[in-house]
Amino acid sequence: MKKAGIIITAILFLLAIAGSIRTPYSHTAVSYDRLQGPSGSHLLGTDNFGRDILSRIMKGLGTTMTVALLTVATGALLGTLIGAVTGYYGGWVDRVLMRFNDAVTAFPTFLLALLIVSLVGPGSKYSVVIALSLVFIPGFARVMRTEYASLACRNFVISARLMGAGHLRIMFCYLLPNTMRVLLPALTIGFNNAVLAEAGLSFLGIGVSPPEASLGYMLSESQSLIVSAPWYVLSVGLTIILLVFGVGLIGEGSRADA
Repeated sequence: MKKAGIIITAILFLLAIAGSIRTPYSHTAVSYDRLQGPSGSHLLGTDNFGRDILSRIMKGLGTTMTVALLTVATGALLGTLIGAVTGYYGGWVDRVLMRFNDAVTAFPTFLLALLIVSLVGPGSKYSVVIALSLVFIPGFARVMRTEYASLACRNFVISARLMGAGHLRIMFCYLLPNTMRVLLPALTIGFNNAVLAEAGLSFLGIGVSPPEASLGYMLSESQSLIVSAPWYVLSVGLTIILLVFGVGLIGEGSRADA
């Protein structure tokens, strides 16, 4: 299961990397070959502007993966810091930070992302990263707080204190490695959620917008062509499904290994 997920995800990552270097055609180049089905010259066909769908998917994968990776990295980093402090120290620090955390999570995640993107300014992948990162921080903070709180009273932590280890060393050298069993699956879930959230925002037209390629925006474009050009919506939709499925298999495998 995990190997299959790694293979699927690796293939898509390689496509995204290749797309950042060179694509079969320019992803913005229009032509008169509109709504052409898959062929030798256009493996996945062309869209309503005559643009090569494979080239746009390669570019869109890069955009979606960049947004998801930056979102998860930022959310996990800040969430881990908050969770480490609240779980390790407890007391009033825990109460203040976690009440704020609860207040943020009280709002529906997608609606909160919509609000933040609208405030930051839609159209850029970095505005989407900022919005989704702020939304993802509370989830990581809650997961890491629970783990740190359960590990803080273990014998190896008490021994480390008796040997003179400082609080920061205990939190990040002794406790953090022991949280990997929950952090790694949380990262894969967060990545998939970020992929779907970015696609959803772009689908609604307030995420990443042209001329930058985005899988969500392409899916929005292709929905009106589902009858006349089914290869368009199928190729984009299957790309999103395979990405989420592959990373999900890696997460399940990591959870089983733990």
